[in-house]
Amino acid sequence: MKIQDANLSGKTVIIRCDYNVPINDNKISDDTRIKASLKTINYVLESANKVILLSHMGRIKTKEDTKKYSLRLVSERLSELLNKKVAFCNYDDDINKVIDENKIILFENTRFFDLDNKKESNCDLELSKYFASFGDIFINDAFGTCHRKNASNVGISKFLPSYNGFLVMDEINMLNNVKNDPKKPYIVIMGGAKVSDKISLIENIIKKADKLIISGGMAFSFLKIQNINVGKSIVDPDSFDFCREILSKHVDKIVLPLDVYVSKKFENGEKTLRNITDINDDEMALDVGEKTIDLYKNIINDANTIFFNGPVGVFEFENFSYGTKELLKMLKEKEDKVYIGGGDSLSAIKKFNISFKNVSTGGGASLEYIEGNKLPGIFEGE
Repeated sequence: MKIQDANLSGKTVIIRCDYNVPINDNKISDDTRIKASLKTINYVLESANKVILLSHMGRIKTKEDTKKYSLRLVSERLSELLNKKVAFCNYDDDINKVIDENKIILFENTRFFDLDNKKESNCDLELSKYFASFGDIFINDAFGTCHRKNASNVGISKFLPSYNGFLVMDEINMLNNVKNDPKKPYIVIMGGAKVSDKISLIENIIKKADKLIISGGMAFSFLKIQNINVGKSIVDPDSFDFCREILSKHVDKIVLPLDVYVSKKFENGEKTLRNITDINDDEMALDVGEKTIDLYKNIINDANTIFFNGPVGVFEFENFSYGTKELLKMLKEKEDKVYIGGGDSLSAIKKFNISFKNVSTGGGASLEYIEGNKLPGIFEGE
């Protein structure tokens, strides 16, 4: 159900956005997600009577968190970007009066209701009905939460005609290039710490991929099961059986590091370059080396579809950012063929200020979609 299918004329439209943005020193440090919502909001404003915006921010576990994760700054930034007043509404305000007096209203963080039996996150029926009571039509434009059943997305859809916003549709169309029929050769670059977190993704992707580059902390579980000494490098013992099985079936597709930068401590300190078979017992690998980057380059040069999911080292440490930075520079040269999903991937491209066209705003949602799972926050059919 696309936003274009909705009759918005004269209606009060509730839009679920993703304003889970970073705030530092009482300022929004990255407004990418706010800007991503403007297309849908502006489209709705052309014919709707009122627009009500909902979003979560952070995780709310204590009363203290409600001070830290207020959306008030988002309403101010939205007002600037839209060049229109966006009224901010707390749940203890006279909400109907705020709606009557304003065209665009941003409600406070929906996860404030998680203080009461996690009603938002558990898709509480009464809370869903409460949110829905303020509008006539619901549009979900928060792709990043499409894999979660929350009161403010799936819950509302039980009570109102519901449609997908432009951002959600754009994300799905982009990810379909990877999920459905990727142009060959199809290369996947997968980082992250634990293999067990990505078993379903690996099982799904390995069927279609020509090469699966496994790097970051995940690589050392695959190396460990081959009796290679990985020293104090991170491993995931729960995944060892899976690693053995997938490696035995697809040894021709799986690519592991040839050399790494190691340190004796997990810190931005001294580094030493080692071949993958020469790591000492008291060393941990925190980045890939030049031989590995050359190997990646040879594989990537021939690729027609590349899915990048996770950095190849502890890029947050400047001394161990070489691999991830070099890889991103390589991928930039093939930008039209590169698709990026996963939260740490976004952090890396922001850190090194390398922009890409095809970037998913939803980490977990993008991975679950590519795995082949149906996302409850995406509305299909009539």
